[in-house]
Amino acid sequence: MYRTHTCDQIRDTHQGQSVTLAGWVHRRRDHGGLIFVDLRDRYGLTQIVSDPRNDETMHAVMDAVRSEYVIQVTGTVRLRPDGMENAGMDEALTPPFEIDQEKTVNEEMRLKYRYLDLRRDRMKNNIVTRHRFIKMVRDLFDARGFIEVETPILVKGTPEGSREYIVPSRLYPGKFYVLPQSPQQLKQMLMVAGMDKYFQIARCFRDEDQRGDRQPEFTQLDMEMSFVEAEDVMETNEAVVLTIFEALAPHKKILTKPFTRLTWEDAMNRFGSDKPDLRFSMEIQDVSALVQGSGFQVFSKAVEDGGVVKALRVPGGADFSRKEIDEFTDLAKVYGAKGLAYIIFEADGAKSPILKFFEDGGRALLEQIGAQPGDIVFFTADQFEVACTALGNVRVACADRLKLRKTDELAFCWVTDFPLFEYSEEEGRYVSAHHPFTSPTDEDVHLLEFSPEKVKAKAYDLALNGYEIAGGSIRIHTSPLQSRIFKSLGISDEDAERRFGHLLRAFQYGAPPHGGIAWGLDRMIMLLQDEPNIREVIAFPKDQKAKDLLTGAPTELPAAQVGEMHIVVKEEE
Repeated sequence: MYRTHTCDQIRDTHQGQSVTLAGWVHRRRDHGGLIFVDLRDRYGLTQIVSDPRNDETMHAVMDAVRSEYVIQVTGTVRLRPDGMENAGMDEALTPPFEIDQEKTVNEEMRLKYRYLDLRRDRMKNNIVTRHRFIKMVRDLFDARGFIEVETPILVKGTPEGSREYIVPSRLYPGKFYVLPQSPQQLKQMLMVAGMDKYFQIARCFRDEDQRGDRQPEFTQLDMEMSFVEAEDVMETNEAVVLTIFEALAPHKKILTKPFTRLTWEDAMNRFGSDKPDLRFSMEIQDVSALVQGSGFQVFSKAVEDGGVVKALRVPGGADFSRKEIDEFTDLAKVYGAKGLAYIIFEADGAKSPILKFFEDGGRALLEQIGAQPGDIVFFTADQFEVACTALGNVRVACADRLKLRKTDELAFCWVTDFPLFEYSEEEGRYVSAHHPFTSPTDEDVHLLEFSPEKVKAKAYDLALNGYEIAGGSIRIHTSPLQSRIFKSLGISDEDAERRFGHLLRAFQYGAPPHGGIAWGLDRMIMLLQDEPNIREVIAFPKDQKAKDLLTGAPTELPAAQVGEMHIVVKEEE
């Protein structure tokens, strides 16, 4: 056998025994004739010592080894080892970056040589933690009576949400499969099938622009339950999430037990986000009523047009430089705001160009906000979502500037009562805020045809430290209600049958009330491991341009193979 033990198994009790180890040279040192090698495998390190007085031939071989050589060593275990034999080794190329030290390495280089990057302790620990996380998910849901069911990867395209990856069919010219964005419709049909409690560690695919917490292919926990209401789903998932994080991150303080509950409107009003970071307070306030009669047209006009004026008090923010304030203003503009007004409150009084527009110099405004000397107050004036979202992002940026977001703290939060629809200016119609199978609240069903913008959804998202980590809903389980939703979305009966006929037919055979949720496993593990992006917790991720730097994908294929798929490739103009 190649080894009798792994590098973490050698103990005092093995003293005097002959053992065989195999692994990588983690570090090599030559100390006055003695050669010390730290041998590494996935499990740990063992120090090897070569003494020329014991075996000159083997010592010469050990003298030739370098970092990241793969070697097999047979020797005698000693409390202070003074000898060993080498059973053979092959030389290795010098790695393009150091494995035994946590130095900053260009990400492009790391992804190109990912098999080397994964040898580093940080990456190894991320992958091991990912394994433990997913194993706990399986064990905990199994213990609660859930069964794991695998669903297909090649599915029918039902355009909704993000752009899909398409797969041409060789056997059916001109027809295509798509890779699933999620197993949403399939898990609903499993409820019709009587599976009752389902879960799956599902691979999902979205052809969308990349960012730090996105990948073109990613992993979800999908689960679905029959004969449940929203509270049942939330309670089950909260218990499982809490158990996993307490087990795998005992050094982190969970600030919200039980998890905080906020409606979507409350979350937007107070934190400017539907995935609020609750590790720090600094809540947003509505000052629309107080400023609507002011001489400052930016504020008064926004209120007259049906918008709002929002204020954010930043304790200690009076020390922000002009450059920092300009950066916050630019950030607000990224999220649709026209600008960012502000008042600096110092020991000798308030200072701001907008104070002259208030008869009392802004005194009543500052009192309502609760401003204190040393604070800065930022304002946005716009339609509700724009004003809230822009100031919400400024809130987070200020918190980072003041170092208020601590990585050793976890703040979970359920957000409920989302709008069922969003209006798309681009498409000129209402679209689903989540997906078209989300049930409206019972009290809002009568508004579907007349005031769709007022309809709330039986939807719930789980947020952690400013990230959405899970999202779910109670589903529609009757064909008549599903058809009404399709009509509200501008989907005709014919189009609904073409795209979703399989699901509508399934509902006609007795569908139970059901609901579920999907976790973003990559994102959750990223937060657990304090990593800056999800690429760090995926063994072989794509880069930010959706390229696989390790293998070079995507690549061109032989013309014959492409032609066999009935595809004609156009040359770029």
